[in-house]
Amino acid sequence: MRKHILFIGVLLAVLSMAALTAYSQENIEFVEDSGFMSSMRPKPAFLHDEHNEKAGIEDCIECHHYYDDEGNLVEDESSEDQECSECHGAEGDEYPMDLVRHYHLNCRGCHQAAKAGPVACGECHAKAP
Repeated sequence: MRKHILFIGVLLAVLSMAALTAYSQENIEFVEDSGFMSSMRPKPAFLHDEHNEKAGIEDCIECHHYYDDEGNLVEDESSEDQECSECHGAEGDEYPMDLVRHYHLNCRGCHQAAKAGPVACGECHAKAP
């Protein structure tokens, strides 16, 4: 009987730890879009909220910008609800800036300007340990 109670106690402890771990997962974002062709490197991943806090990014349009049909930035409208490839197409498309080039200029350009964050290929496109 004691072994049975001990087993149940240990099982409950393990399940509780697993539940806490699951709920404490960080807000990890993977740079994904159906417009990306197959890549030779892994998709970049970052802690979205931590990144924005460290970088002092308070407005979503810093990354999720939206332009009207005339090419003017719409200040109070975000593109969070759509894929980037809806405006930034694949290389050679009619879009003003292809998707891969856009990500590299936007993310890497900001990192270089701030003199912070990864700028080398393997720093963003890191292989999982």
